[in-house]
Amino acid sequence: MTRPHAQPRNVFHENGEVIIDGPDGAVIAMTPEAALRTAGRLDEAALDELIARAQSDAGRTLL
Repeated sequence: MTRPHAQPRNVFHENGEVIIDGPDGAVIAMTPEAALRTAGRLDEAALDELIARAQSDAGRTLL
């Protein structure tokens, strides 16, 4: 696994595609439908991780 990137990515649309300007020159092109589904999955995973982090932090303060 690679190290996580802390900077948000630039995203734009062009010629019917949604383009994600990724790290190190990587570019990802998606259909609008795939981009929406991916955005939902990103949102859900990010919220789950933030909740897990908050629960972990709360558990440490109780010790």
